[in-house]
Amino acid sequence: MFRATSRLLDCRITFFTRSPCGLCDTAKAVVQNVGAKRPLEYHEINVMEPGQEKWKSLYEFDTPVIHVDRASAPETTASSLKLMHRFKEDDVIAMMDEAEQA
Repeated sequence: MFRATSRLLDCRITFFTRSPCGLCDTAKAVVQNVGAKRPLEYHEINVMEPGQEKWKSLYEFDTPVIHVDRASAPETTASSLKLMHRFKEDDVIAMMDEAEQA
């Protein structure tokens, strides 16, 4: 989890990555910058690791991908709000706002 502020922890970001992935490194920095400004729960999944076949079939050639869910959601799903490939801090924050309002 990133630095907390007085704002309630309402969002979970699941970061789908693989290694090596230059786009993933850039996208992870974007998410870390958002986490420094706004509290969030963070999970990272390497789609190439054993046991991640479900996510590998979806995102093997599309990483980086983030799913944005309410922190209270039981788990992320393929139908979660998502951003793919290149995104900016404002995109992540807008998606978090959308998830919180859902």
